[in-house]
Amino acid sequence: MTVIAPKLIRETFPVGPLQCNCTIIGDPITKKAIVVDPGGNPDLIIARLDAHGLKVVSIIHTHAHLDHFLASGQMKEKTGATLHLHKEDQFLWDNLEMQCQMFGVPYTPVPAPDRWLSDDEELACGCGVALHTPGHTPGSMSFWFSEAKLLIAGDTLFRRGVGRTDLWGGDQATIVRSIKQRLYTLDEDATVVTGHGPDTRLGDEMRENPFVRA
Repeated sequence: MTVIAPKLIRETFPVGPLQCNCTIIGDPITKKAIVVDPGGNPDLIIARLDAHGLKVVSIIHTHAHLDHFLASGQMKEKTGATLHLHKEDQFLWDNLEMQCQMFGVPYTPVPAPDRWLSDDEELACGCGVALHTPGHTPGSMSFWFSEAKLLIAGDTLFRRGVGRTDLWGGDQATIVRSIKQRLYTLDEDATVVTGHGPDTRLGDEMRENPFVRA
């Protein structure tokens, strides 16, 4: 899906063996962009950036499960963009090879993140803010673009679902708290970009999500 607004270019498409949603956020004025969760197919991601005339300056991650950063190293090598992650997910990033073995996915080394994301940090473009929303993993992040009413929720919130908490560092009570206190307090008209599958509307999840309601 491609959305072009006066202050934002947004395109989301599935990548990699586990079909993670990768999102490009671009500034139509400066032509700078961020890429969220490049879980595979780096040449496709770069082709989509080129199609919009955008230059990626940073690569940010909702969390460090393998399907959300498998192509991060290749993207960094090809574009020079910096890698960003919440520090509490460093243990997952550092154990990428183990994750690949567990899920039967070919292993490609990825360099260490260039810097750590922090809660309420302003993002490089799109007037976005990083929100720490742990639960799916300890360092899970969501990215909120208030002017565009756009929320990138990663694997924290799905259409009528929530992220699994049975993997490394996951916690059910924590993910429920993150959704209620950090996500359900945002504009209910916001479009939610999920980590896998279709977009949803935040207000619909607040009222109809069978796992967490406002």
